[in-house]
Amino acid sequence: MTELSTFDLGLASVLVILGAIIAAFLHLAVTRTLLIAAIRCIVQLLLIGLVLQTLFGYVHLGWVSLLAGIMLFVAGWEVMARQHRPFRGGWGYGTGTVSLFLSSFTVTLFALAAIIQASPWYHPQYAIPLLGMLLGNTMNGIALGVDRLTEGAWAQRDTIEARLMLGHSWNEAIGQIRRNSIRSGFIPIINAMAAAGVVSLPGMMTGQILAGASPVQAAKYQILILFLISGGTILGTTAAVWMGSRRLFDHRERLRLDRLRTP
Repeated sequence: MTELSTFDLGLASVLVILGAIIAAFLHLAVTRTLLIAAIRCIVQLLLIGLVLQTLFGYVHLGWVSLLAGIMLFVAGWEVMARQHRPFRGGWGYGTGTVSLFLSSFTVTLFALAAIIQASPWYHPQYAIPLLGMLLGNTMNGIALGVDRLTEGAWAQRDTIEARLMLGHSWNEAIGQIRRNSIRSGFIPIINAMAAAGVVSLPGMMTGQILAGASPVQAAKYQILILFLISGGTILGTTAAVWMGSRRLFDHRERLRLDRLRTP
């Protein structure tokens, strides 16, 4: 595998700088955001590289659990930060975090124990990369699903309240919006699986091939990862949208849009 130097990364960063210049020239108002994201990418990935290098040499369940917990809490924050109308208070953060925990951690444990069968099962070489891929992709599905839910409820509030007045339960009144929201969360992973190998070579497969692994073996691992991600996304998005839709109504089944933060 070819070692990358700081100069090599510097050359690649020219592309990001070029994108920032184009964004500034077109007045897209994302130049600062793009540059900050690039800097965060450099710092965060180098730090996690150093942390993982240390963990690989000192395998301990406590340290692996601590890093997994940090990843979960940050992912939960990112879910809330991506909402146009997030829930007020702890619900905005809790909905995403709980859904990520129920989905990504469950699927990761299943993969480690039943499929990969690492020894020990919590070895960071397998546990952290798997959990990271699942959290990142499930986070996108949850963010899309919950955002579609809150936007749909806000836009169709008159319709929802009319259904409630006609005697429908809260579950029936928001049923169609909830289904559309869950469907929106599924779209990224469906597209990724449908396009894999034809339109694109997914990141993990590409990385393994560049590292010298057999293309067929890399393809098998990529199939495994995509199936795990699909399971996590389906579970996480469904759980988040169901919890969010229930939060939009009180115990008397009244629509409570005051529980959302308006932009």
